[in-house]
Amino acid sequence: MDKRLPASALGLTAAILAAWIGAEGFTPGPVIPTKGDVPTIGHGSTKYEDGTRVTMADPPISRQRARELAVNLLNEEYVACVKRSLGDTLIHPVEFEKAVDFAGQYGCAKWVSSSMRRNYVEGNYRQACKSYLLYKFSAGYDCSTPGNRRCGGVWTRQLKRYADCSAVVDSLESTT
Repeated sequence: MDKRLPASALGLTAAILAAWIGAEGFTPGPVIPTKGDVPTIGHGSTKYEDGTRVTMADPPISRQRARELAVNLLNEEYVACVKRSLGDTLIHPVEFEKAVDFAGQYGCAKWVSSSMRRNYVEGNYRQACKSYLLYKFSAGYDCSTPGNRRCGGVWTRQLKRYADCSAVVDSLESTT
């Protein structure tokens, strides 16, 4: 797709789910992914369908159950959050995917108060992409620090969001 659509018209896609599963990986039992984080299970799920939070005492789950939890979490929490916060703001499906991924990693409240959301609403698409690079901390630690073994995945994920988002902006600007 080569155009932006109202965020309210977008939803969970196979691409969003695949990107989420790929970035989160799979852990059958509960883990704390980075220092200062909350327990997750499966593909980064922090809670179950009934709202109960994952605890370190929870039993292991299957890959199928992990996928079910991921679909529910993405739909009910993060896709809904991004759609609600952007309303009819025009956004490309790839930009939407990156926004959902960010909301999933950092939480809805962080997304809603983010410079990415603000820039999208204002139509500053290139600046929205650049803003991803501002979010490089985990539990107060700068994850962009060279040689980082504590939270390198946090920074790697931001760099990918920035690159994918920028590629969309470049592509759309080259066709106008």
